[in-house]
Amino acid sequence: MYERLIFVVLAGALTVGGCAMTKEEAGTATGAVVGGVLGSTIGDGRGQIAATFAGVVLGALVGQEVGKSLDRLDEIHAQHVLEHNQVGETTRWVDPDDGSRVSMTPTQTYQKSSGQYCREFQTEITVGGKKENAYGTACRQADGSWKIVN
Repeated sequence: MYERLIFVVLAGALTVGGCAMTKEEAGTATGAVVGGVLGSTIGDGRGQIAATFAGVVLGALVGQEVGKSLDRLDEIHAQHVLEHNQVGETTRWVDPDDGSRVSMTPTQTYQKSSGQYCREFQTEITVGGKKENAYGTACRQADGSWKIVN
């Protein structure tokens, strides 16, 4: 669950950079959505409703914590890594405000049949001494920015 949440929050950082939402608010909102979606896949009937609600609450709490560590600095670094790093080249950075550590490494680059370029990547985020690894894919948008697609 943490892997998906990390990338959904990172995706949010890549796509809402110009919004007035704080990183903590974005993490909370994103975590609630992801938790609700994951919870909705459990059981059926009343059990599914309860699991969805629990997923929203737990997702919001986890997302809030992860979101605290992601901000505009992370967005800038992630965009740079996706645009400029060679496959296998790792970039590391530390958030000067909260000390969270992030490393990001592109692992594959390919072009879709539509002509759009995409990159698979690996990320490691250390928040409060807890290390989480995750993998994702980002594709270059028409404006030249990169958007995480999974």
